Amino acid sequence: MTANRNLPIESPDTHGPESFTDAAAAVARLHELYEAATAFLKDRFQNTLTGGRPDARFRAFYPEVRITTTTYAETDSRLSFGHVAVPGTYCTTVTRPDLFRNYLEQQITLLLENHRVPVVIGPSDTPMPVHFAVGSGIAVPQEGALDFPLRDVFDVPDLATTNDDIVNGYGFAYGDGASPLAPFTAQRVDYSLARLAHYTATDPSHFQNHVLFTNYQFYVEEFEAVARAMLRDPDSGYTSFVGPGNVEITDPDAPVLAPQKMPQMPTYHLKRPNSAGITLVNIGVGPSNAKTATDHIAVLRPHAWLMVGHCAGLRNSQRLGDFVLAHAYLREDHVLDDDLPIWVPIPPLAEIQIALEDAVEDVTALEGYELKRIMRTGTVATIDNRNWELRDQSGPVQRLSQSRAIALDMESATIAANGFRFRVPYGTLLCVSDKPLHGELKLPGMASDFYKTQVSRHLLIGIRAMEKLRDMPLERIHSRKLRSFEETAFL
Repeated sequence: MTANRNLPIESPDTHGPESFTDAAAAVARLHELYEAATAFLKDRFQNTLTGGRPDARFRAFYPEVRITTTTYAETDSRLSFGHVAVPGTYCTTVTRPDLFRNYLEQQITLLLENHRVPVVIGPSDTPMPVHFAVGSGIAVPQEGALDFPLRDVFDVPDLATTNDDIVNGYGFAYGDGASPLAPFTAQRVDYSLARLAHYTATDPSHFQNHVLFTNYQFYVEEFEAVARAMLRDPDSGYTSFVGPGNVEITDPDAPVLAPQKMPQMPTYHLKRPNSAGITLVNIGVGPSNAKTATDHIAVLRPHAWLMVGHCAGLRNSQRLGDFVLAHAYLREDHVLDDDLPIWVPIPPLAEIQIALEDAVEDVTALEGYELKRIMRTGTVATIDNRNWELRDQSGPVQRLSQSRAIALDMESATIAANGFRFRVPYGTLLCVSDKPLHGELKLPGMASDFYKTQVSRHLLIGIRAMEKLRDMPLERIHSRKLRSFEETAFL
């Protein structure tokens, strides 16, 4: 059936752009516009499902934030965000202002303070896809399920507006010439929110600002044990624990019921007010999963993410259970080559490195030179071939030696590189579970004692590091190392 684009278009009746000098009022207006758009599309969609093909197209638009400045901002040179690079017009489309309220208020407040001009809130010219407007409460029929093409009546997701031109630095500009104000467009955010719910089986609203990634189920079990202990402590500040299926408990003795079918990346949230808690994502094994998880979590603008998992130790002096603090990465994962060329260095971030090292000292009660007994700092290699040791080792081993790598895994460089790409502070603390170059392979019987004794300490170190980062000012964590020549004002 040929799509009919000549139908009259109906849209919600909203007022035009309005200027604001108060961030809270500006975000409230964003919320009004968003609710009007989604309510309109939900209503028309329900009527279409029950009443058949309508004689009009229905279209609503994402709200937007826009600012125009004719002067350069006089800002604190230590601040890496909160201001635009040069005079001009900047804007961004916005979705889910309920979910991003604190973030939006913070970013708009900085704009108002640094540029001393109002922000303008109004409908954008970007249509809102009906799939994202109705959310998970209403099932959108697949193409062909209705007696007319859905896209004849409603806007559907458009891949041309869900790409990463902004974060990849490709010189993105809106159709009217305005430069981007935020790193992601509304439709890109909506796409990732839907993917997060699918991959993690938890609602994006549960995600916390500090994210731990792991590649083993053992860490999940330990995380739940730690979470229950935190809930028993009235002074911990943690309020609830959420598992896949959005099961949320406040009673430390309540069961966490797993869904009948676990998601691809089971995710757990130890929550605090204002999303200041910790999220743990079991991404499984491989750089593809690592990229998928970070691609979508990045739209939530977390304050930091860390990899805490197992690795292969590459040095004979290492022992099973030793820690590896990455300060450089050898990238042979290949999944980000098109988005972030391998010639781009991924620098260590001082605040993250210090927090991790201090956390190791706190948990192990070792410090200074004694810490070297159980932890090495160096290059971590990430590859995309789990069974690399079965091939001719001359090539890989030579590269590993030349890079001075001390550990190898399949996720860490991907997570760090995507953190660099998305301007999310990143770090890696691994634990040696095998030494393939020295005859200690990861076999069922060899690592059992290691698993029992080290997983608990390792996870606790990751949690302690996140708590240290939580206590730092946001301006200090978000390093200028992550910002390019012309950056978006929003984090």
